[in-house]
Amino acid sequence: QVQLVESGGGLVQAGGSLRLSCAASGRTFSSYRMGWFRQAPGKEREFVSTINWSGISTYYADSVKGRFTISRDNAKNTVYLQMNSLKPEDTAVYYCAAESSGRYDYRTDPLKYDYWGQGTQVTVSS
Repeated sequence: QVQLVESGGGLVQAGGSLRLSCAASGRTFSSYRMGWFRQAPGKEREFVSTINWSGISTYYADSVKGRFTISRDNAKNTVYLQMNSLKPEDTAVYYCAAESSGRYDYRTDPLKYDYWGQGTQVTVSS
């Protein structure tokens, strides 16, 4: 079992930055692929970014590529999402999630992730 707790959300003006954190406890954090997803009101949960167990391999949705950076610190059991140049369309609840298989083809599918945090709200004003 893995418990995930997100933090760092808030209200920011367009063009601003936020850094989300996701602290993990429970089973070995470093063995999991970690992902960030988001869900806006009335929309389905969508993939944002993912990072493999070692932190070497990362992948981003086209909508955030070049603006967001995912990273992890396995010594601190934490994954981060640095969000720059925020836009109003980035407004959503952001969730971190852990995936145990490490399969490359699972990396963007929320249904393949095993554990989820409770989410943190990000609101970007225009």
